Amino acid sequence: MAMENDSSVAEFILTGLTDQPELQLPLFFLFLVNCTVTVVGNMSLIVLIFLNLHLHTPMYFFLFNLSFIDFCYSFVCTPKMLMSFVSERNIISFAGCMTQLFFLCFFVNSECYVLTAMAYDRYVAICQPLLYRVVMSPKVCSLLMLGSYFMGFAGAMVHTGCMMRLNFCDSNIINHYMCDIFPLLQLSCSSTHVNELVSSVVVVTVVSASSLIILVSYALILYNIIHMSSAKGWYKAMSTCGSHIVTVGLFYGFGLLTHVKTSSPGSVTQEKLFSVFCNFGVPMLNPLIYSLRNKDVKLALKRTLKRITN
Repeated sequence: MAMENDSSVAEFILTGLTDQPELQLPLFFLFLVNCTVTVVGNMSLIVLIFLNLHLHTPMYFFLFNLSFIDFCYSFVCTPKMLMSFVSERNIISFAGCMTQLFFLCFFVNSECYVLTAMAYDRYVAICQPLLYRVVMSPKVCSLLMLGSYFMGFAGAMVHTGCMMRLNFCDSNIINHYMCDIFPLLQLSCSSTHVNELVSSVVVVTVVSASSLIILVSYALILYNIIHMSSAKGWYKAMSTCGSHIVTVGLFYGFGLLTHVKTSSPGSVTQEKLFSVFCNFGVPMLNPLIYSLRNKDVKLALKRTLKRITN
């Protein structure tokens, strides 16, 4: 797909997060630290899972892919965000903007499906423990991940393809720190009805399907936990689901708040703020959520450090 259309706009200007000069330098270092923590945290989890055989289970296979997505996602928005704090005009080419939009949609959609697969994995582990190794075989896990990436790719292609058919002939100033769908639609001088319809259908389908599977999985898990006679089994079941529940809550919570439209004067600023938590906060927190109270990850870290020091 060629990165061009009939619009007269060859480049866009990103307004960034804020236009207050006194905040530019502190925010630059804040997001630089955020990027460093995100990259180091997710890469560490990827390496630990790869090197330690006792983590080669379906749950950690999905976690490996989740960390991989968050690791890659950190490079989609961060470079242009950091540039907006140190340059007078944060310019991005039309091709660069469409590329950023594609990878933004790809990783967000893929993470949505990976979180859904993780919920199904927890359901099988708790509700059907005797069949766990059969149901969640390496082949099934691989197919679930391939399906997640394929659906993420398909969704990204639809969003990007629809965006590239639009004409941008008036203003080229995007009131955002990245090339997102709705800020771009506001700049188009052609009809955006098809884009809005397609975006709504894709988003509603992805969110509804994944949310339904997650909710049903946890409803069945909760029903199973209630009927557990052992307090130890109840605690173990809750501890294995706790991290995933927190991650899902943060991902969908901030994602929903980001796309809720209000008519208040500060709605754009509010949208940017929630978007920052969704795009920068969640990928940074995921490795911490899955490792701080996880005995398997702590054991893997000790073994890995022991190998390095010996």
